[in-house]
Amino acid sequence: MSDIEAIRDKYLEQIDAVSDGDALEAIRLAALGKKGEISLLLKTLGQMTPEERQEQGPKINGMRQAVADALTSRKEAMETAALDAKLATEKLDLTLPAPAAPKGSIHPVSQVMDELAEIFADLGFSVATGPEIEDDWHNFTALNIPDTHPARAMHDTFYFPQTDDSGMPKLLRTHTSPVQIRTMMDVAKQTDGAGEPIYLIAPGRTYRSDSDATHTPMFHQVEGLVIDKGIHMGHLKWTLETFVRAFFERDDIELRLRPSYFPFTEPSAEVDVGFSVEQGRRIIGGDPRGENGGWMEILGSGMVHPNVIRNCGLDPDIWQGFAFGCGIDRLAMLKYGMDDLRAFFDGDLRWADHYGFGALDVPTLSGGVGA
Repeated sequence: MSDIEAIRDKYLEQIDAVSDGDALEAIRLAALGKKGEISLLLKTLGQMTPEERQEQGPKINGMRQAVADALTSRKEAMETAALDAKLATEKLDLTLPAPAAPKGSIHPVSQVMDELAEIFADLGFSVATGPEIEDDWHNFTALNIPDTHPARAMHDTFYFPQTDDSGMPKLLRTHTSPVQIRTMMDVAKQTDGAGEPIYLIAPGRTYRSDSDATHTPMFHQVEGLVIDKGIHMGHLKWTLETFVRAFFERDDIELRLRPSYFPFTEPSAEVDVGFSVEQGRRIIGGDPRGENGGWMEILGSGMVHPNVIRNCGLDPDIWQGFAFGCGIDRLAMLKYGMDDLRAFFDGDLRWADHYGFGALDVPTLSGGVGA
């Protein structure tokens, strides 16, 4: 037997006898590694004469291939044996629930926005949006807010150093009312001032210089607008009652409208909702006149001021309407029992896991908007 055959048989016997993956890898390195015995033999081919190379080359390459094939076969056989042993000893109970996969959650603010859209869509309202960086005219002037109004002060409004084409300052919108202004102006432009009915809600981010347990510099607001013929306060009250009862999913909720003042509505009303205390917790609904009841302000509302309608290019003698607005974050706090608005923006995963909603928790009026 030649030396090449002896080397081949040696490795084939070792491979056949091995039963451990690490040992098999050690044999591979000893034979075919960079400094392995067979690898070194292959390097000697370059030092041989053509006649020797012609004779020894096929033998050495054949040995290398035989050892490589044996290594591959043995590795596959060992893996198959390990799998068979595992299948023979382990059992899978197909009746057990699948392990929970990591998943995110829907933020309460996003969930409440979806709930609002579902409720008002059923009432015939559409959802409108607009820019968060506004100009003075759309945010203040068009809304009948005079130049001396406190809301324009630096301590309440975030102004940019840049100005618009008319030289008026740019600012972060302090409410979503500019969306209403832009919509009315678009309708007036498209109809040459003739006008057409408008039913919309405008949810979105707003900004004011304020920060405590119930206020943040950035918060979320939803405003509603109706422009039509023959609109009066009765329509406003019915709409708000229908909305609040659908949102809190209780039919025993009472509303109280108190006279107030807003530059963009006349008459104006603060809207209080009745609550009762149940098991030490304030609950929207129940008897607000009882021993454990009371009233809580949640909305501002009123009939759209004729000046606002006129500023948007519509005739207030033909078109009337009402508007209302409230904080989405506050609605979420009241409905889902949160007590600190700052937690909405802390990014605490424990808070998000506790108050968050599943991706499939889609609000529906039939299944419950807070399902």
